[in-house]
Formats: sequence, C-alpha cells, structure tokens
Amino acid sequence: MTNEKETEKPQIEIAGDADWKEKVKAEDAKLDAEAESGAEEAEADAERHMDIDQLPPASFSMMVQMFATQAMVALGVIPSPEGKQIQQLPLAKHFIDLMSVLDEKCKGNLSAEEEQLLEQSLHELRMAYVQLSSAPK
Repeated sequence: MTNEKETEKPQIEIAGDADWKEKVKAEDAKLDAEAESGAEEAEADAERHMDIDQLPPASFSMMVQMFATQAMVALGVIPSPEGKQIQQLPLAKHFIDLMSVLDEKCKGNLSAEEEQLLEQSLHELRMAYVQLSSAPK
C-alpha cells in the first residue's frame, strides 16, 4: 500500500529581517503609548478626586516641615514618593538655604514655638548635611 499522495513538507516563509524588527518596534511604541496614557489618566483621576478637607491648614510650621521633609528626602534620610532613597546633596543644601532665608526674613516676627521649630530644624538638617557631605565615598 503506497500513499498515492506524496506528503508535502510545509513551507516556512521567513519575512525579511527588517520587517519583523519594524513590527516589534511598532508594537513596543504602541504599548509604551498605552502605558503612558494610562499613567496620565491615573494622575488626572487622582487630582479630580483629591479631598481638599484632608489637607492640613496652611501655617508657618507646616511650611517649615515641608522644607525640612524635602531636605531630608534630598539627603537620602527618607525615601522619595517613588520609594527610592537617593542622596542629592546639592538639592538638600538648596532646601536648607531656603530655610535659612526664611529664618533671616522672619526674625522678630515669629512666636517662640515657630522660632524654636525653625532653629531646631535648621540645626538638625545642617548637622546631617555636614555629616553626609564629609563622609568618605
């Protein structure tokens, strides 16, 4: 018994090297665009749903704490909102200098508690900056 039909071997067509690379690049670009669009939508959604009542009242102490927190993030003492601890000493120095300007300009116009908060925050940040900037790398 012989097979009347010869078995045909399937032919594999190979696209040109440049063709599949272009397709992959196009697919990657499409996925990147979709991911970026999704991130932007999530940010916009978060802004739309922000509860203003959750924000603390504006005050001098809140401003000092904000600058101090930014300086500590730049010093690498606490993680950034992305969860990374990256030391950026020039940026830390900038925030410490901003607090120093605030200290100079507000002399004689602060309550005892506000003055103590600012002075203590500046002292601690300066000590941390000096310690970290003089550490061997």
